[in-house]
Amino acid sequence: MTHYRKGSHTVYQLHYHFVFSTKYRKPALKGDVGLKVRDLIREVCRSLEVDILKGHVRPDHVHLLLSVPPDLAPSKIMQAIKERPRHHLLQDFRALRKSSGADICGHGGFFAATTGV
Repeated sequence: MTHYRKGSHTVYQLHYHFVFSTKYRKPALKGDVGLKVRDLIREVCRSLEVDILKGHVRPDHVHLLLSVPPDLAPSKIMQAIKERPRHHLLQDFRALRKSSGADICGHGGFFAATTGV
């Protein structure tokens, strides 16, 4: 059964599959760092009213399947999702400052595709 989301004057179902990696694909998202990234992504999505349908944090990249409101552009979603973890990781895990692997936004790029799920 299809689940549509509703706004005040809108009914929609917009799903995006996002993938982004760490700088130089370094395996920096292990253990506590990976858990912190996961929690921060959940927090950002909750604040943007974005539903996480599925997600997976790997040591060198992140996959997200998101249900997104129609007023948010994919680039703005990724900007928010990547910026907050970057800031917090560099504050909370000082050892990562020395390596560029802490930078989950190692580059401005990401993969995005719409899905019919």
